[in-house]
Amino acid sequence: MYSIEMAYARMRELQDQANRSRAAQQPATPRARRRLSRAAAKKR
Repeated sequence: MYSIEMAYARMRELQDQANRSRAAQQPATPRARRRLSRAAAKKR
């Protein structure tokens, strides 16, 4: 039987894996970061 606890544990594993993969990627250049923040500000 698949319990809610098992589902939660799996979700946490996937989140940890995603965070590790994101941390391993190179950070965006300052210019790209500025462009992204400007785009986010326009959406609001």
